[in-house]
Amino acid sequence: MSAPDSLLVFDRTTVRRHRERASRQWTTRNFLKDEVAGRLAERLDDVRRPFARALDLGCHGDELGRRLVARGTEWVVRADLALGFARAADGPALVADEEALPFAPASFDLVASALDLHWVNDLPGALIQIRRILRPDGLLCAALLGGASLWQLRAALTQAESEIEGGLSARVSPFADLRDAAGLLQRAGFALPVADSETIDVEYPDALALMRDLTGMGESNAIVARRRGFARRATLLRAAEIYGERFRLPSGRLAASFEVIYLHGWSPDATQPRPLRPGAARARLADALGAIEHGAGERAGPA
Repeated sequence: MSAPDSLLVFDRTTVRRHRERASRQWTTRNFLKDEVAGRLAERLDDVRRPFARALDLGCHGDELGRRLVARGTEWVVRADLALGFARAADGPALVADEEALPFAPASFDLVASALDLHWVNDLPGALIQIRRILRPDGLLCAALLGGASLWQLRAALTQAESEIEGGLSARVSPFADLRDAAGLLQRAGFALPVADSETIDVEYPDALALMRDLTGMGESNAIVARRRGFARRATLLRAAEIYGERFRLPSGRLAASFEVIYLHGWSPDATQPRPLRPGAARARLADALGAIEHGAGERAGPA
């Protein structure tokens, strides 16, 4: 299933190529994935229920898959857009496109995904597919980069390109907004949807080191409307200079912020808690608060 043209933000061929390149030296660049996978696994520990069959969607170097096995998941399937990552996974693995998942309905009790879904063009459509491959009362637990990620780099590139080239182009990929995340889960048919975010700050010696890391992580620009060809050397050097001027820490290093949005939603099931119908409550709020209940239009206090 391909996304309609109006939804084509990312060039998926370029995303795959970036991911394949990243898989070749992944262990030198996996710090962010490993950190987020650990935090996602901690959230799963709070659920306190077993998941017999799980899918690690966007497995990268198996950082999340290994943690799922360690917490007692009996069967973990790893899937990634890049053959290099799928081939290196420690367990059953396949190459799979997040926009066209090749799994039968109700195949998994858990779909977990760390730092993968922000490269999907049609995120609502991908969430619908994930909900379909979950069994009733199955859980989606995902983490993806949010729109506030790399705001310092975005600001530095914008100013540098305006100064050097006299115009602007899409240099940093747009990602999801937290304000819309829970609504996307609800639209996709998930029950009890929850979305929250946190910021992970990373320090670099200079902006060029950050750019090299993004390339090594497979997180470099893959926007369809990006400017083709190599960026001008003068623009990148000026951006690095601006970055150092505006965002240098007291330690002398530079800050880079990654917003991580966490999504939690359950595949609907009749056993899940549901809100009561209006007027169906069996206890009065006034009794619980030890207060006197007044009818509509009735004034409290002395006449």
